[in-house]
Amino acid sequence: MPEDGAADAILGGRLRLRQKRAGHRVGLDAVLLAAAAGAPARNIVDVGAGVGAVGLALLTRWPESRADLVEIDPALAALARKNARLNEVSERVRVIEGDVLEASELRAGGLSGGEADLVVTNPPFFEAGAVRASPDPTRARAHVLARGAGEGDALQAWIVAALALLAPGGRFQMIHRPDALPRILAAFGRRLGAVAVRPVHPRSDADAIRVLVGGIKGSKAPMCILPGLVLHEPSGAFTPLAEALHRGDAFL
Repeated sequence: MPEDGAADAILGGRLRLRQKRAGHRVGLDAVLLAAAAGAPARNIVDVGAGVGAVGLALLTRWPESRADLVEIDPALAALARKNARLNEVSERVRVIEGDVLEASELRAGGLSGGEADLVVTNPPFFEAGAVRASPDPTRARAHVLARGAGEGDALQAWIVAALALLAPGGRFQMIHRPDALPRILAAFGRRLGAVAVRPVHPRSDADAIRVLVGGIKGSKAPMCILPGLVLHEPSGAFTPLAEALHRGDAFL
């Protein structure tokens, strides 16, 4: 495993990322989220960007795009800046060190609401008190939303704040656990239409382990359930599509 700051090859080498040896590392969720982002968008916001994997992956694919990477952890934000330079897209990237739930922090970094053509996000999967947080602060922050239990539903607050960054007609895409789907849809409310849900299954005979959920701000189109993505053959090998997604050769 590389030392802290060493470059890992992602998406078949199309993207190189410096990551910390300890703590949360880029994996399947980032690959799937980038693959599900849809058609090219000029102004992208990656909320909870970490070291920049999803936003930077999209910039390497879409040469006319620019991205704001929103990250609350100073160490990860610093790595995101390094990774933008490493992948030669720094002139198209702005890393905003701040909390998506605090609009004033985003505005201080130059990011205003209602302007993004595409918002992508991979929120922490758990809320404070629901699980035992890792003693590693970076891993804990990646997995657990720190908003207090008395302040309402943290996941819904995250989604509402992310949707506020979208321009009318802009696209939203996220990845999360299947059991969170009712809360995700509740957070969308009437803000998002043309909602599409794609389950992600480890095998064809197994329950989904992730859902990719997206939609269009202000659309009145109905929701649909897309065909499920199956990751592994019975042998344990990747399915052809999953393998192509990991290489960066296919998109959802």
